[in-house]
Amino acid sequence: MHFVRYALFGVGMALSAAAASAPIFVLNSLDANVSIIDPATYKELRRVPTGKEPHHLYLTPDEKSLMVANATGDSITLMDPKTGEVQRTLTGIVDPYQLQFSPDMKWFVTAANRLDHIDIYAWKPLEKGFDLKLVKRIQAGKTPSHIMIDKHSTTAYVTLQDSDQLIAIDLATQTPKWTVSVGKTPADVFLTPDQKTLLVALTGDSYVEAYDVSNGPAKLVKRIQTAAGAHAFRAQGDHRHLFVSNRTANSISRIDLQTLAVVDTFPVPGGPDCMDVLADGKTLLVTSRWARKLTVVDLEQKKVVNQVTVGKSPHGVWTLNHAPTR
Repeated sequence: MHFVRYALFGVGMALSAAAASAPIFVLNSLDANVSIIDPATYKELRRVPTGKEPHHLYLTPDEKSLMVANATGDSITLMDPKTGEVQRTLTGIVDPYQLQFSPDMKWFVTAANRLDHIDIYAWKPLEKGFDLKLVKRIQAGKTPSHIMIDKHSTTAYVTLQDSDQLIAIDLATQTPKWTVSVGKTPADVFLTPDQKTLLVALTGDSYVEAYDVSNGPAKLVKRIQTAAGAHAFRAQGDHRHLFVSNRTANSISRIDLQTLAVVDTFPVPGGPDCMDVLADGKTLLVTSRWARKLTVVDLEQKKVVNQVTVGKSPHGVWTLNHAPTR
């Protein structure tokens, strides 16, 4: 028994070491490539070609591949999350602007930003790799943008950016449950840990809207003033706080999920967009969309401590060495 515990401890240490040394990935949307950055030195090591307009990324359920969604390339590039090496490319995935797996690992959902539909795929693990089968294509309002799936894997919430709407989809039946109007140009969405409140970032305004989704169609309960261009979310990893990037105001707001109020603001230049938080909870990585930079924020000092030059219009950012996302 003692040997087993020691062996498992050793495996855990090895996995932690691998995560700590894993690179930082930044998607350069207008260059059709990914910047691979050394987490120790914050130096760009190389740029890896992908399909056209890579915007968002997601780890596969088996944690063996990082999926880079190439929106106008109608493809997904699979990369090794520990090394940045390209493994293979999935073709015929139509306009995968945003993507997310259900927690039960049965469903894979993509939002077709330019084609106004939402695709639901069945995920099937194979002896080597996996298979994705399109189960349903759901026509939606204008410009499906960001996706959030509840922890029970029952409902996918998707913002419809240019319709100023939010749609909820039942995953078991692949049918819409309801659609409601929200504020101007909704982008990212985030569910509070109790699964009762859905937050919607309004890129066309200076607010995050909080909706009660516990029973029936979403009902607005609060508008949280952040700053101009509220766009993307990232949980801090402490089950209490949530970051939102204010792309127009060049700042990041930290929201207390218990009080639904802004408790901190961090200045971040260059149109801050997507974010990731390192596993130690002390460092925030932000893509500065208009400045061609990856910006590094020290959360304790509350200031920018580094910037790395990357490609054109950097969007998604991710590293294996990250804090919990919910």
